[in-house]
Amino acid sequence: MRALTISRPGGPEVLEIRTVAEPVVGPDEVLVRVRASALNRADLLQRRGLYPAPPGAPPDIPGLEFAGEVEACGELVTTVQPGDRVMGIVGGGGHAEKLSLHERLCLRIPPGMSFEDAAAVPEAFLTAYDALFLRGGLRPGEAVLLHAAGSGVGTAAVAIATVAGARVVALSRSADKRRGLETMGVQRVLDPAAPNVAEAIRMATGGEGVALVIDFLGASSFALNLEVLAVRGRLVLVGTMGGAKVDADLGALMRKRLTVIGTVLRSRPIEEKIELVQSFAGTMLPLLASGRLHPVVDRVVPFEDAASAHAAMERNENFGKIVLRMS
Repeated sequence: MRALTISRPGGPEVLEIRTVAEPVVGPDEVLVRVRASALNRADLLQRRGLYPAPPGAPPDIPGLEFAGEVEACGELVTTVQPGDRVMGIVGGGGHAEKLSLHERLCLRIPPGMSFEDAAAVPEAFLTAYDALFLRGGLRPGEAVLLHAAGSGVGTAAVAIATVAGARVVALSRSADKRRGLETMGVQRVLDPAAPNVAEAIRMATGGEGVALVIDFLGASSFALNLEVLAVRGRLVLVGTMGGAKVDADLGALMRKRLTVIGTVLRSRPIEEKIELVQSFAGTMLPLLASGRLHPVVDRVVPFEDAASAHAAMERNENFGKIVLRMS
């Protein structure tokens, strides 16, 4: 089978399509013919040599999510069968023509949803769902602040939080992305670089601050998060694109009785991933099937042009997900 491989650490030019061995299928696993996959920041970091694949995942084939058709099943598989259209997350290897994974990590693609749209769902929506509800405890009517809201996970979080009845305040440095977020029904969209952005966030919430922050930046936004969180607010840290080391005002944490929660999806044990996938299947998948939720796809790129997709994401061009279509 063909796979997109990382020949050595470096820029997009180190990506090569090679012929590799097909994955081995265990007794409780399925073999999936991949029709589309999507790009994530983790793929860029792995390509640069900064984010090694977890144990059990291909060390040189990126890709954390997929959409495709079940081609074969292990002898213990009972939940899916050959021909079923499925999507899901993997620790790596998603940018290949075939992959294998545990049957209970598969999500059924809703009828009528294309493989390209389905490929934009798993990593972004599972991460957003986990951060908003399972980690952040978001409740209807609460105000939530979303950093980097024009990203793949950011747009998924906007969609989910809005459907859940939360008051969404979204941040993005791009004017084009801010306009896109406004069309998604966000209550207030702001430029984090604008003067007095903290005051603008408080005004958007009636002066009380936000109950929950979903942050992909880390160090660069930590002080702002402490400033705008309401008393007993929660901060869920999903990424550290803005740095991993902070000089924190612990007094603010104590005075406001704040909770800081860190989370990561890729390196979790398979048992935790299965628990998350099954929870999502019971709560969010019906909303995707009904059309109340849908992924934001910035562009669909041929598998052979993956290097251009990497370059576009590094330039922060995308609003929503960049999807790779398999030939």
